Amino acid sequence: MSKTTNTSRRLARHVRVRRKIHGTADRPRLAVFRSLNHIYAQIIDDTKGETLIAASSLDSDVQSEISGKRKADVSTLVGNLVASRAKKKGVKAVVFDRGGYQYQGRVKALADAARKGGLTF
Repeated sequence: MSKTTNTSRRLARHVRVRRKIHGTADRPRLAVFRSLNHIYAQIIDDTKGETLIAASSLDSDVQSEISGKRKADVSTLVGNLVASRAKKKGVKAVVFDRGGYQYQGRVKALADAARKGGLTF
């Protein structure tokens, strides 16, 4: 009997979700990845296979405001940053890819901040 880990279950959920979600030029995919300490967001055009916009908690724009904040608050900053960069590039609507994570906590905070920043999904 094989032992399943949280990571393997998340990857299985991610594969299942990615069968249905596909980013196009009109509606690229907003992909979220969270590690133990950081959160990353990318807006990807899957037809071309290129990343249009990227933001993370490691960006210098976020690093200056990060001290003393909770992870969910940092995720909100990253969501605002990805939304402002998308607005500059002319991206208004995206398809949200939660990456196999539950839609709560840091993932939800990032998504809500991106919505408030002007992205539609």
